[in-house]
Amino acid sequence: MKVTYFPGCTLKNKAKDLDLYAYKSAEALGVTLEEIEDWQCCGGVFTTANDEVATKLSSVRALKYAVDKNQPLVTVCSACHNVIKQTNHAVQTNSQFADKVNRYMADGSYNGEAEVYHYLEMLRDLVGFDKLKESVVNSLKGKKIAAYYGCLLLRPNSVMRMDDPENPTIMEDFIKALGADAVVYAKRNECCGGYISAESPETAKKNSQAIINNAKAQGAEMIITACPLCKYNLVNNGADIPVVYFTELLAEALGVKEDTNE
Repeated sequence: MKVTYFPGCTLKNKAKDLDLYAYKSAEALGVTLEEIEDWQCCGGVFTTANDEVATKLSSVRALKYAVDKNQPLVTVCSACHNVIKQTNHAVQTNSQFADKVNRYMADGSYNGEAEVYHYLEMLRDLVGFDKLKESVVNSLKGKKIAAYYGCLLLRPNSVMRMDDPENPTIMEDFIKALGADAVVYAKRNECCGGYISAESPETAKKNSQAIINNAKAQGAEMIITACPLCKYNLVNNGADIPVVYFTELLAEALGVKEDTNE
């Protein structure tokens, strides 16, 4: 199976190993990630201003690229996924916005046809967690791992539609498929303060430590996240248990983590 792949800026710069884990793991599961040619930054955040189209053009071009390739579009960073998914929804539901965007398109119009998946959704909906479980060569049995969702994977739910925003299960099911025990805790989908860490480092630290302490109180020995900024923020604010990006954990379980140094 081939999919169009949008890696995002962080995984191509400060976190290249996490990008390579995504490639190697997909390959082990029979999925080829075909990176978009000449992709640009998704815009970083999605603004709801209808007359602001400049920061959304990169996302629209990525979406059209996937449609032209007749492939689903897969993202691995929760921030990129949020921006691209919301942009796609805006094109689908707001004709005025779609018209403005298409005035900038040099290679034909785009009308919201692309199917957008986060890498976790790809594992659940396209690969299947049962197949993932069968593909594990290094079982994580006995490890107690807490999933940290953060803000952007699940909200706004009317657009993202990945899981129940208040009681999600996709990351816990992912952890279980790798053989580990999934730790459920109250603050797993609350904000870590990543986006305000420069303006209010005290608040970011308070939020992060509350999440870490809550996970540990429920027995967690490790936290996994799908957002590079969340990972950085939790680690930077004093996490005393490992905070790991989900693709790294996946690569370890599939036995391809050692290949990332090639």
